[in-house]
Amino acid sequence: MVRRIWQVLALAVALGATPVVWAQVPDLRIGFVDTERILREAVPAVRAQKRLEKDFAPRDQELQRLAARAKDLQTSLEKDGLTLAEAERAKREQELARLTQQFQRLQREFREDLNIRRNEEMATVLERVNVVIKRIAEGDKLDLVFQEAVYRSPRIDITEKVLKALAASEK
Repeated sequence: MVRRIWQVLALAVALGATPVVWAQVPDLRIGFVDTERILREAVPAVRAQKRLEKDFAPRDQELQRLAARAKDLQTSLEKDGLTLAEAERAKREQELARLTQQFQRLQREFREDLNIRRNEEMATVLERVNVVIKRIAEGDKLDLVFQEAVYRSPRIDITEKVLKALAASEK
């Protein structure tokens, strides 16, 4: 069955999706899932996002504190730089350079760690989503489910069903 669908789709692409090809498969049932919407609204995705925010909040706050210290030091240097002794000004400039370097390093590490964790969390969510999509497709006897499309008719969009099924599985 799957092989037949691929053959028909390949033929449809080759023939420019002419009505003759589609007439050969009158019972082909197609569904569509808006993956971006799922990742924004699905209960497991929202929960994963909140978990990420909670886990990374202390590091984000530390970065904000460090940025504020650097900004205060920069402002102080700009304001008092001309009146400071050369040694004191050089000391503050070195401190600012050290703070800026530390901030950039910590910010880079933060982004890398956050991206890794986000990818891990979303991969787990997508695994669950795909199981639900497959269950719905089998239940509705769909032959093909797309997750990306330039255009889709609202009548084939099963995103809402997937969201509801994911919410129900969370209870």
